[in-house]
Amino acid sequence: MDAMQFALPVLGIVAAAVVTFYAVSFNEIREKSLQDWDDSESDNGGFRPTSSSRERRARRQASKNTKK
Repeated sequence: MDAMQFALPVLGIVAAAVVTFYAVSFNEIREKSLQDWDDSESDNGGFRPTSSSRERRARRQASKNTKK
């Protein structure tokens, strides 16, 4: 019984350390991705992951016109 009384708090401390490590790591990843997003937004005047429907339509129309 003495070993269990010693092992349980040690396992609790190890579990708390693991949870803290992952929480800090994910927080740093989130901050870096937000900083990268903010930097990209200021570089090109706005964050646009995809083109607008007007741009896609204009590109399709231009490719159709060049094929004719």
